[in-house]
Amino acid sequence: MALDFYSDTSNWLKETFNVDKPIIAMCHLQPLPGDPYFDEEGGMDKVVDCARKDLHALQDGGVDGVMFSNEFALPYLTKMEPITLAAMAFVVGQLRSEITVPYGINCLWDPIASLDVAKATGGKFIREIISGVYAADFGLWNTDPGATARHRHRIGADDVKMLYNIVPEAAKYLADRDIAQIAKTTEFNCRPDAICVSGLTAGSETDTQVLTQVKNALKKTPVLCNTGCNKDNIIRQLSASDGAVCATTFKVDGKFENPVDYNRVKEFMDIVKDFRKTL
Repeated sequence: MALDFYSDTSNWLKETFNVDKPIIAMCHLQPLPGDPYFDEEGGMDKVVDCARKDLHALQDGGVDGVMFSNEFALPYLTKMEPITLAAMAFVVGQLRSEITVPYGINCLWDPIASLDVAKATGGKFIREIISGVYAADFGLWNTDPGATARHRHRIGADDVKMLYNIVPEAAKYLADRDIAQIAKTTEFNCRPDAICVSGLTAGSETDTQVLTQVKNALKKTPVLCNTGCNKDNIIRQLSASDGAVCATTFKVDGKFENPVDYNRVKEFMDIVKDFRKTL
């Protein structure tokens, strides 16, 4: 019997989040031990407290899932240090009994660490730069998707879905190929569980035409709008994709560095829920 590589990727979003076109909200962690801007005085208690407040604002506002990320660990590493991995696992562990939606892990920019933390904490998915070679603000950025896939299998995390970001922020794909070609060969060679399409930086609007090109190039792999969604463009972006990862739009005044604003989350999700009724 022929192998069906796509049997588990075509509908896992609906099975995981129980809605069409889910909104996965980012829970950005404050700088962690080892990071240049870690607050030594506030310590890990402050990190957990800030994460708890953001988590509850996101959940109470109605998001479909949450992804924990060391977003404020600037400048990012492409191989995470053990102290950061341990700190992220600690935060999620402290909050686990309060999490009411499916959740994932994003260790910037290290897919192996992301899988390890997800496996240790019960995360359902990761998002990372898993394939490709890039010139980035972080230097020459190489990946090894085969090693990542084998690591997932080796640690018993085959049920942890991998979201491949094929348009990484602050970086450019080194090969001279258009985005549709990259999407198509990534699907064939790597069998991602979803493909994420981003803008230039966190909060930058993703080009809807690029989303459409990627969606049309793929067979069954879900496509997520990865940056820049807001209440004014979310219907257009969801019309071109299978869901979205959102963060900055949920912050106070829509600013990346601010905490989550429950009212902004609810207003956004009310628009999404009304849109789903038309599907």
